[in-house]
Amino acid sequence: MIDHVLRLYPADYRSTYGEEIVDVHREMTTDLPRAARLRADADLAAHALRVRLRLDSASSGGRFFAVAAPFALAAAAVGNGLVLTRWYAGLVISPAPAWLQLTHMDLAEALHLMCSLAVCVGTIVALAGRWVLGVAAAAGGLLGTAVQGAIDAPLVQGGWMTSAAALLTVAVVLACPVDRRPGEGLSAAAAAVAGIGWFPVVVADTGAFGVTTDYGVWPMLVLAVAGAALAVRRRSSGAREIGAMAVASAPLTVAALTGAGSDLLPLIGMFLVLPLAAALGTCAIALRRRH
Repeated sequence: MIDHVLRLYPADYRSTYGEEIVDVHREMTTDLPRAARLRADADLAAHALRVRLRLDSASSGGRFFAVAAPFALAAAAVGNGLVLTRWYAGLVISPAPAWLQLTHMDLAEALHLMCSLAVCVGTIVALAGRWVLGVAAAAGGLLGTAVQGAIDAPLVQGGWMTSAAALLTVAVVLACPVDRRPGEGLSAAAAAVAGIGWFPVVVADTGAFGVTTDYGVWPMLVLAVAGAALAVRRRSSGAREIGAMAVASAPLTVAALTGAGSDLLPLIGMFLVLPLAAALGTCAIALRRRH
């Protein structure tokens, strides 16, 4: 089995580290039961594919997705959190009793809400430190949303675009290398982005600010500012951080596109948010280095 798994590595990597990989793997799995050996083989195969795709922790791609993954979860949580809160607001505002609405809820709608809840709860769990468990729950919710968006477009706002964004988010999160999972600092930053991106929109929906819609720009702005701030803190050029935010923003971009309709002005402003944040972050880093 190990010989077949070893072939998944690129030829140059296999010739350099192949014998060492085989020796260590056989030593670690000698006394393990069959189920544990199969799990170890699967882990090794996953590492081989990461190396072949240049998504291991030593590659630039792996470092890029290590930054993007927690913020992709945060962006997905914002979008799905708004789905849940807007549904709840409709439940409360409706003159019909809540129990009557719940008992007559369509099964497809109930599944859609359950998927959104899984994404939100999974994100909280993942950013709280239980990454594997949280990602499993969030990915399950996103995959469910993707299926519903493809087969029942009227139910899921955005239809196939929401499905594509959900699949992209799952891919981004799973591309994060195992040994580069976000630490407390990055997880806290992503959690802050989710909270700051979600709560003001909920308040705006109540009409408390006298605002009818934000066209989806506010969560994008929060994500862009977080990328610029992260670049300034790391004293980098900002390309990796802003690029990671751009990849992570897929769910928010789709929500903005579907919410803005034919009004082009907010869409133009939204798509300028990330480039402007990159420019401001680069300027701030340059000024910081001079001083």
